[in-house]
Amino acid sequence: MSEPRRAVATAASPEAVPPGFEPILSFLRSCGLAGPAETPAAEPLTGGVSSDIWKVALASGTICVKRALPRLRVAQVWEAPVGRNRYERLWMGTATGLVPGIAPRVLAWDEAGYFAMEYLDPVSHPLWKAELAAGRADAAFAARVGRALARIHAGTANSVEIATQFRTDASFHALRLEPYLLATGRAHPALAARLDELAAITANTRIALVHGDVSPKNILLGPAGPVVLDAECAWYGDPAFDIAFCLNHLLLKCLWVPAARAGFLACFDAFSDTYLSGVDWEPRGKIEARAAALLPGLLLARVDGKSPAEYLTTDQQKDTVRRAATALLQRPVERLAAVRNAWEKELSK
Repeated sequence: MSEPRRAVATAASPEAVPPGFEPILSFLRSCGLAGPAETPAAEPLTGGVSSDIWKVALASGTICVKRALPRLRVAQVWEAPVGRNRYERLWMGTATGLVPGIAPRVLAWDEAGYFAMEYLDPVSHPLWKAELAAGRADAAFAARVGRALARIHAGTANSVEIATQFRTDASFHALRLEPYLLATGRAHPALAARLDELAAITANTRIALVHGDVSPKNILLGPAGPVVLDAECAWYGDPAFDIAFCLNHLLLKCLWVPAARAGFLACFDAFSDTYLSGVDWEPRGKIEARAAALLPGLLLARVDGKSPAEYLTTDQQKDTVRRAATALLQRPVERLAAVRNAWEKELSK
């Protein structure tokens, strides 16, 4: 695989370009992906809250260009370092070295925070979230996600080199611990001490390379297996966070598409069982206990933190999450199956 190209400053063409696309075109020309006289068709892709992402139809083929935003597009004030783009592309390269095809190929980058990557057509790479929204819950695919994630964690566990390269504690705090756990604690004073404790445990556990946003909205069903996007939260820390973050979404989808509840819970089981079977860097019970403790905090965060799930729109849905999460935060369990069973019991009331 060829190395990504690093951009160097060049003069921009005076040709007209779409509004907001000028700096991206300059980047593409400076790194040689676009010709000096080329003005490709381009359109911004919607749906993300943390970055500007453009689809660009170059003469050589369609690509994506991404730039991190200093303030995320959410209702509450949520700011994060734009340097996280660097760690995203580094995660993509590291992960691909361990699990070929697990991330898009990086084509070029610069120090200003832009990077270009291959564009994956949604026809051949449908979004996992869209599949789940349609009630298509494939437990075998969930198992493949769990297996790939375990391989990345195993391949980076206890690595001094990776720990040094991904020393992104401040960014992870700004993007994950503060908006999810600490902000939720402010909304629930009676649970604040427990949520603060979970944040501290997570922050102080440094074992392997963490993606930080393992969510169905960031996972494509590629022809050869899962493809993971949006590694802006990449951090050398606690791999239990990635487990809990993904499993959280599979539980919440039970409220979004109730008819597919059994399928989503089967995905939960397949992901967790397959992932844990690949843990070889620490006792499986230890990482499972950390994930099981963290999961209810992330559940509650999706209704009362800074990034509420957009599909939980009714008071009944939100109260279901609050009841289940509060009980598990007050009486922690050590097994993921116990979280799943408590959730299923709450849904059955």
